[in-house]
Amino acid sequence: MKITIQGKQLDIGEALSSHVEDNLNTNVKKYFNNALDATIVFSKEAHLFRSDISVHAGRGMTMQGKATGADAYAAFDGALLKISKQLRRYKKRIQDHHKGESEADIMRAQYSVLAPEAGEEEVHEEFTPTIVAEMPTEIASLTVGEAVMRMDLADTPAMMFRNRAHGGLNVVYRREDGNIGWIDPNDTAKP
Repeated sequence: MKITIQGKQLDIGEALSSHVEDNLNTNVKKYFNNALDATIVFSKEAHLFRSDISVHAGRGMTMQGKATGADAYAAFDGALLKISKQLRRYKKRIQDHHKGESEADIMRAQYSVLAPEAGEEEVHEEFTPTIVAEMPTEIASLTVGEAVMRMDLADTPAMMFRNRAHGGLNVVYRREDGNIGWIDPNDTAKP
């Protein structure tokens, strides 16, 4: 697994790099023998250190964790603990995550990040947002449970997927109250 360690306006020493590589390899190899890559970014937030970990374990499997601590080691250990808890929770599903998945189950799409218009409260007809980034992405064919698992592992607020039951596009998202919401336009209630 290729590991990239970065510091935002911080110097990452050999001891911290060694600690990160050893602990990350140990924890990730319990679940993925051939994880592709991992990126760890350290930054400073006021008097605390922050660690963001992103592990790309394979197609559609990205785990993310973040934590803050009094020092960089504590921040990293906290973020790694979050990832380890998620991996332990989803261990059986993760080991079978490619079971039954084929190239036909993947839908290609374009993903864009839009910048907000400064000072604009209303959307006008001539509204043309600034595009910050555009990248191709894949929309996997999943069950609702698998989509929730991937959303949790990636630590994202929402995930679009193709529902394996009927082939329609669905969205799962984390609500403000902490519960999971599920949007399924194909499952409309009959009057």
